[in-house]
Amino acid sequence: MVLKEIFSIRNIIIYLIVINLIAFLSMLIDKKKAKWGSWRIPENTLFLYAILGGTIGSIVGMYTFRHKTKKPKFYVGMPVLLVLQILAVVAFMV
Repeated sequence: MVLKEIFSIRNIIIYLIVINLIAFLSMLIDKKKAKWGSWRIPENTLFLYAILGGTIGSIVGMYTFRHKTKKPKFYVGMPVLLVLQILAVVAFMV
């Protein structure tokens, strides 16, 4: 019963909104740090946010801030990750 309450649709939606905002803002922060020449957010961390459910926020942030859009690891990897996540959700629902 407790797991059902923790993993309610409402909580899942809140989680996805928060992780996508984090992923989106991390692209903005990393872009600004790149311009200033200061410490950067590691690429693995940017991908971790996407893997944790923030793929849409990462993709929107990439193209909004024109950040990492020339790196195949990102412009190919993020959409592939999104498709894999969608397939996983569909498989889980069946």
